[in-house]
Order: sequence, then C-alpha cells, then structure tokens
Amino acid sequence: MSVEYAIIVKNKTRLETLIERFNTKAQARFYIERLGGNFKDYEQEHEIFQTSFLALQTKLSKSIKNKVVERAFVPSYIFTQQNLIVVIGQDGLVANTAKYAKGSPIVAVNPDKQRYDGVLLPFDVSDFMEGVEKVIANSFTYKTIRFAEAKLNDGQRLLAFNDLFIGASSHVSARYKISFNSTTEEHSSSGLIVSTKAGSTGWLSSIFNMAYGVAGMFEKNIKLKRPKLNDNDLLFAVREPFQSIKTQTGITAGLIRGQNHLTVESLMPAGGVIFSDGIEKDFLQFNSGAVATIHLAEETATLVINGRNK
Repeated sequence: MSVEYAIIVKNKTRLETLIERFNTKAQARFYIERLGGNFKDYEQEHEIFQTSFLALQTKLSKSIKNKVVERAFVPSYIFTQQNLIVVIGQDGLVANTAKYAKGSPIVAVNPDKQRYDGVLLPFDVSDFMEGVEKVIANSFTYKTIRFAEAKLNDGQRLLAFNDLFIGASSHVSARYKISFNSTTEEHSSSGLIVSTKAGSTGWLSSIFNMAYGVAGMFEKNIKLKRPKLNDNDLLFAVREPFQSIKTQTGITAGLIRGQNHLTVESLMPAGGVIFSDGIEKDFLQFNSGAVATIHLAEETATLVINGRNK
C-alpha cells in the first residue's frame, strides 16, 4: 500500500459549538454560568484539545502531507486506499469515521486521557507517529473490526461500527414485526439496539445496566454475566417491550452469528428510522412496507494498534 497523504479527522469542541450558537464566547459564558454550569470546564477541555491537535498536526506535517476534515463532512468525503486516516477526539469519532474509511488504516489518537476512556484510542500525541510511520512503511499492526449492516428490501443499506438503532424517531412506541430463529412476533417497544463487539461497552451496556438494576431490586445477590461477543458476533436487545393482546415479548435479545440474521418489518405508517452509531442525521426511513435484514457486513475497518500496548 502506498500512502499519498494523511487525513486528520477532528470534531468541534463543546466550546466552539457554544460560540457558534451564541455568537461570542462572552455570551456563551453568560448562558452557562447563569444556569449554574462550570464554564471553566468547557474552556479547559478546549485548550487541552487545541494543544494536542496543534502538536499532532506539527509532528505529522514533518513526515507526510495532510489535510483536516471536520466530522460533519466525513460522510461526504471520498476516502481512498492511498489515505492514512488520523482521528483525534473521542471514541465515537473513530466509529463515525470508520464507516466511510473504505478500509484505510486508522490511527486513533486520544487528545485528553484525563477526560476520554479511549477504548478505541490506542495512541496519544506522544506516540502516534510510531503508528503513522509503520503505516507508511506498510509494517503496521492492526485490528480488523466487522461492521453490522441493515439492508432494506428496496436495496438501501446502512453500516454500523458500534450499533444500529431500529425504531421510532420520537419518544413514541415503535411498532414492528420481528423474526429470529424461525420465530416471529409483533412488537410494541422503544426500539431495538443491535451491537457489534466494538460497541458492546457503549449503548448496549446501558440496557444491561438497567435490566440488572431492576432485577437486583427483587432478588438479592443476583449474579448476572454480561455477554462477551466474538469479533464476528452481533447482539440485539429490545428496549422496553410491551406485552398486550396484540403484541408479544418472547423475543427480547439474541445473538446473530455466522449466516444467522434478524428480520424486522416496519408497522409504522410514519416516523420509523434506522440510524447507526448515534448519528440521527445519517438514517434510513423505516416506515410501513419496509423490511430490514440485520447481519454482519462484508466491509471491515482497519484500526492501527499500538504494538507496545496490545
């Protein structure tokens, strides 16, 4: 692989977003502090990120030509196999970028280790050039991550690095017919989450936290194990399923593995959606007549690993 140039993917800080909203930093400060918020935290976060970003860009420019792409433009940016992608930001930015990277290697950098967990961020500003140089030399260590795919009966499809949401666009019950392992039910729920292994510590984990907490109220010392997914597994969970004369709750969770798949048919005349990785603007309409098949995608993401911390 021949790397022609690097693409730095970043997102606006919370402070930058506030200033866009209120026109000036002073007005943003007034708004936050009037509501009792800590504006200094926004400033500190911004300063640390900008310092990390400047250091990253300075080091990178000494080795390879590069350009910056803001998160908002990632879906429309055309990545090529000659690109090396350097993501600096939160874990979610890695997930959002990977869907459009077309397999190009991603060096993910944590700009603030005191603020971000960095599950998907193996590098920081001090050592990321090691990963960059190894990619340029085509001798890098990487992890392959499988995407989840939702494919509609009209041919539209959507990939997910972490998870897919299938349900209603507002806080009303989603109505659909679900089929899994030769069983079919009609559901009324808050929608479904379908998670990859990479996303199992995110949104999916909150569903299990809720379930374990409720179960613990009624049975002391309850021992429930969190599911451990393999690289080629998907796990789905139904959020708040409601049982009635018309709707059932027999299918509440399941493991999608190998050639297995999940089928969901929309019974919603309007307002049905499928979106991925928490980006509601990047969605498929999922209204009456639409049938979604959920399974592992053929596409994968290539995440460069820090060899010293494998």
